[in-house]
Amino acid sequence: MSMEEILFKACAFEIIWCNEKGEIMSNIDKYETRKKMVYDFMCDDMYVPMKIKELCIVLGVKKEDRPQLEQILLDLQAEGRITLSKRGKYSKSEIKKTVGVFTAHQRGFGFVTVEGEPDDIFIPAEYVNGAMHMDTVEITISPVTTGRRKEGKVVSVIERGMKQVVCTYEASDNFGFAVPDNTRFGTDIFIPKERSKGAMSGHKVVVEITSYGKKGKKPEGKVVEIIGHIDDPGTDILSIVKAYDLPVDFSEKIMHQVQNVAKDVTPADIAGRMDLRDWMMVTIDGEDAKDLDDAVSLYMDGDNYVLGVHIADVSNYVQEHSALDVEALKRGTSVYLVDRVIPMLPRELSNGICSLNEGCDRLALSCIMTINKKGEVIDHKIAETVIKTNRRMTYTNVKKILADKDAAVIEEYKELVPMFEKMAELAAILRKKRMKRGSIDFDFPETKVVLDEDGHPIDIKPYDRNVATKLIEDFMLIANETVAEDYFWQEIPFVYRTHDKPDSEKIAKLSTFINNFGYTLHIGADEVHPKELQKLLMKVDGTDEESLISRLTLRSMKQARYTTACTGHFGLAANYYCHFTSPIRRYPDLQIHRIIKENIRGRMNDNRREHYESILDAVAKQASETERRAEEAERETVKLKKCEYMSNHIGECFEGVISGVTEWGFFVELPNTVEGLVRVTDLTDDFYEFYEDTYELAGSATNKRYKLGQKIKVVVDSTDKIMRTIDFKPAE
Repeated sequence: MSMEEILFKACAFEIIWCNEKGEIMSNIDKYETRKKMVYDFMCDDMYVPMKIKELCIVLGVKKEDRPQLEQILLDLQAEGRITLSKRGKYSKSEIKKTVGVFTAHQRGFGFVTVEGEPDDIFIPAEYVNGAMHMDTVEITISPVTTGRRKEGKVVSVIERGMKQVVCTYEASDNFGFAVPDNTRFGTDIFIPKERSKGAMSGHKVVVEITSYGKKGKKPEGKVVEIIGHIDDPGTDILSIVKAYDLPVDFSEKIMHQVQNVAKDVTPADIAGRMDLRDWMMVTIDGEDAKDLDDAVSLYMDGDNYVLGVHIADVSNYVQEHSALDVEALKRGTSVYLVDRVIPMLPRELSNGICSLNEGCDRLALSCIMTINKKGEVIDHKIAETVIKTNRRMTYTNVKKILADKDAAVIEEYKELVPMFEKMAELAAILRKKRMKRGSIDFDFPETKVVLDEDGHPIDIKPYDRNVATKLIEDFMLIANETVAEDYFWQEIPFVYRTHDKPDSEKIAKLSTFINNFGYTLHIGADEVHPKELQKLLMKVDGTDEESLISRLTLRSMKQARYTTACTGHFGLAANYYCHFTSPIRRYPDLQIHRIIKENIRGRMNDNRREHYESILDAVAKQASETERRAEEAERETVKLKKCEYMSNHIGECFEGVISGVTEWGFFVELPNTVEGLVRVTDLTDDFYEFYEDTYELAGSATNKRYKLGQKIKVVVDSTDKIMRTIDFKPAE
């Protein structure tokens, strides 16, 4: 680089450095401006390393300003952004680049998830560099941060993540605009009229992006599908289905395969199987369940309980590598939305031959466990079986028998009542044992949304988690643990359900926070035992701060996932755990059923081991990803219907509990699980300050306080279906 070129490049910076044109600029602003200018100058492709004397000449630094330049250079060095050579020359640090997935925020900034990094990397708005939501990006991570987490800068977009977007269409005379439902997309999309597919204003459409735009120019796209009008029944949910790219229909090829599946169990099917058709057993599910994939049995052997968990043998009908199997893996899981179920397998299978219907012969994979009075599994057998359930029970009726002591229901199922009583006895033993070792039970109320025929919400209420639902949970958990431990010690390739220990940093933050409320966590050797978190949740049970501390505890933990390595399940305090009990709706369960059956039949040779070792990592990854997608879609549909429901109650008064407090307001949760925000700007009777240590808002003049757990009456002020938010105001 010649001196002339350097001078040419530096002239713009010199203007900034020597800015004496009367602009009002604080010393701090001037320092930061000059600091940025020096760093940007060194980042230029034409820059060559220089000594401070050369920098002074090139940048036109006056003699009296040289100490400031020296300080700037020292600061940039301390921040790791520039280096000083042995020859006294300054140059930009070579910052390592890394790749991750960008999550955009509607306010312009974003976060990048990098594999191996415990926390997301914060990307300030000025460093997003054209990245959009879900893009795979290359970033540099800054050696210093201004906040609590690492910061970075997007260098380039490697792959666009969102190629199609669900939008609301707005037509003009010669063109149209598509406004994305996903507010993280950040901008509307220009649609040439000839690419609108005849869409009209108010239509929900799927838009394929043809150009991602540049600075000052909007992205451009074309309408590839018209979902329906925004006011049409079901369009709102279908829009979410499309937004998450959830596969709905099955191909003709798959349905042809399903038609060829046997409708009845034949003697040939039964051959070689353990015949349990004379065992007393039942299914226990919700009233509206149609895919009954698990049955339970129980009898006493002396003082020991013999518990049978019998799971539909789906793998008998879904052959490996078949079109049906490929589609099931692609879907990964069934998705339970508020108004529909998108099944992993066609309903003809899941509601037919694979459903353990009352009085029907069915093929099953059974885990039969002998359990002593301490809740220890002292013996077990995993076997291919044929079963016949005696009754199709519901959670409601089992609850009426065990908890309500309903005489009429007890009479109706009198032959089963002794078994149910023993089941309740065993479930209590298993639960006590699990709690004793430290299993964590987050008892957040799940939401049940009741819809009318047009898909409009008419009621919202918490799911009833009763003695019957807990009983089935306890039995499924012990079966999953037993199967996982068995196959771990056999050293056979397998898919486990694992839950890693929380990051020590997050636990340390949680510990510091709860100290403000008088609680402590015992943290040993930089990690916490699940029992400590369990104790904490028991201590806060029923207190004002229960909701907040429970939620923060949950957020401090990692997400459970599927892996091929058995690393244990932190939340359950279990060394061995897998998903065995739902092959109709979860692919990992179906996958391990195949492994178990091959092993039982003595076919697990070296070739089959190698086969499973080669595919299981990908299966686990796919299953984990589709599970996240399903959870997000399910959550969005519930939030949408909550907004719609509360929009019919604008101006009405409700009593709720303050569930969270922030500097911009506080959240109120109603008994029906609906949560809304009271904005601090709507608290007009005083100026309110936020106290982070106690999580409360206090009026500076009145000393009126809003704090966690406080009961409060609120009025529904507004709802936003696009943002999925509900705003409350305090009732007068």
